[in-house]
Amino acid sequence: MRVPHSGYHWNGVDPDFFEGWYFRVTLPKLRESFAFMYSIEDPLGKSDRSGGAVQMLGIDEQYLISSFPDPHQFWAAKDELGLGHWGETKLAISPQLLSVAEFDRQITEGYQVTATLHQGALPAQDCRWCYHLVPVYGWGQPQQTQQATAGLLSYLSIFEPGWQMLMAHGLATGWIEWRGKRYDFINAPAYSEKNWGRSFPQKWFWVNCNSFDETVGLAITAGGGRRKVLWATEEVGMIGIHYRDRFYEFVPWNSQMSWQIQPWGEWKIQATNRDFQVELIGTTDSAGTMVSTPTEQGLVLCCRDTLKGVLSIDLRTRQGQQIIKANSNNAGLEVGGTGWDRAWVK
Repeated sequence: MRVPHSGYHWNGVDPDFFEGWYFRVTLPKLRESFAFMYSIEDPLGKSDRSGGAVQMLGIDEQYLISSFPDPHQFWAAKDELGLGHWGETKLAISPQLLSVAEFDRQITEGYQVTATLHQGALPAQDCRWCYHLVPVYGWGQPQQTQQATAGLLSYLSIFEPGWQMLMAHGLATGWIEWRGKRYDFINAPAYSEKNWGRSFPQKWFWVNCNSFDETVGLAITAGGGRRKVLWATEEVGMIGIHYRDRFYEFVPWNSQMSWQIQPWGEWKIQATNRDFQVELIGTTDSAGTMVSTPTEQGLVLCCRDTLKGVLSIDLRTRQGQQIIKANSNNAGLEVGGTGWDRAWVK
């Protein structure tokens, strides 16, 4: 179930480059989530922005960030999902994937991730984690070749940035220690995605949920942004829905899409293609939490997130027959970039 763009994109010579990864585990009974955001910028180490970072959102949406300033202690696989960054360690070898036991014994500070393992430690932040993953949905029709989120043109590196959903839905089993308390879980909903390029879009929104009140196995990711395409900019959006071993895709090349996104608090998104129509409505009373995203000036606090959003979905055929009607209070909702002094209507 390997998806396109799983591997590391850096060409080995470009200093104006970032790659970032996002991993989330939801604990539905607690109505809590943990989000892990990893990034590497200027891997050559030639500028002030060079280095890596770990950001996390945890219980009650508390935020932490830790810097990993040495880019040479970062490693990533070129042809599959695999990455890590070492901070404090006595190992005198090149950074690489270790066994769970060896990592725990040798890496005082750092993390490592594959498609089936996620492990790390931030002792200064009183945070450690280790869990295994069973992927359920990648990105595309199950049991078929998985798709690039931005389509075939994403292989030409003309979009800025690139965006790929790595795992729309999976099951996580393990534990997370967060500021003095341990959270054990079995088959918790998990999700992952990534970005790469020179910087994030000028403006964007994002909606994600794979933990619904009474609907098992439903996973939704939607987003829109004002991005660079070669010498121009464009506003694009997409919705991807996995449900009962089927993928419903609403993208610019097969759908009409509209949205009404408030500066904060409400996300309304509609899309129609040849066969289906869908509406997503996300809301939150939370003030949200600011997190950093890569820019041409380095990491900047320019993104507002909540992991406790309320989300409803109504998916129907074009003739009006209902396929999915579901609700959740475990949705991820986000706005980022500039130009949020008023609602974004398209």
